[in-house]
Amino acid sequence: MKRVWLALAAAPLLMGQAQPVLVPDVSERSIEIAYSFTGAELLLFGAILYPDPPPARSGEGTDIVVVVKGPTQSVLVREKEKLAGIWVNSDSMRYRSAPSFYAVASSRPIQQLVDERTRAIYELGVSSLQLSPASSASPDVQARFDAGLVDLRTRGGLYYEAPRAVEITGGVLYRARLQIPARVPVGKFTAETFLIRDGRVLAAAVRPIDIRKSGFERFVARSAERHALIYGVTAVLLSVLLGWGAGALWRRF
Repeated sequence: MKRVWLALAAAPLLMGQAQPVLVPDVSERSIEIAYSFTGAELLLFGAILYPDPPPARSGEGTDIVVVVKGPTQSVLVREKEKLAGIWVNSDSMRYRSAPSFYAVASSRPIQQLVDERTRAIYELGVSSLQLSPASSASPDVQARFDAGLVDLRTRGGLYYEAPRAVEITGGVLYRARLQIPARVPVGKFTAETFLIRDGRVLAAAVRPIDIRKSGFERFVARSAERHALIYGVTAVLLSVLLGWGAGALWRRF
């Protein structure tokens, strides 16, 4: 009975053991896209704070995964097939929400850090993204369209993985560099950092990143969003005017 009481008394202490805490940051909280924007390099860095006193082997076996994710958007994926020598649209699938941008950097390949279930829970890795199709389809069809969407965005530089891109110094400080492509969409991004040890996620922290257009590009984007009708009419009239001007110059010369 005495052993039972001792175990019950020790349980709160074991449950209350302090876990490490992440203190992350990013080199740029706001990225502005102008006409000359060719991409950017984002530095993600931070520190791991261990409880006082730190446990033995606190820095050993520690891994970091950093995920930069763009705003979700509705996407229509079309499948093409060759018919009589011509490529035509055949089947299609719409996704209610898919990340517009997804990049993950890790200290080691993610498959070596956590199991498949944990990767799916935290969406660690391109293959673990939880895409949301708007209509039901057989698992084979959905898997085919999921792979097609990921392949399209991977080739466009919008989805990618960077294993071993995270450097950890002394088991305390870490840093990683991720490339933001020129075609990156605008919106509210998040940079999520995960501390992993022995196949478990011990801590996580999030920092926001705002990517927006600036200058004339921002004016055009806002006009199209807030005054869609006026913007459309202006664009048509401008196209007609430019076409008429080009025709007049062609006839003269």
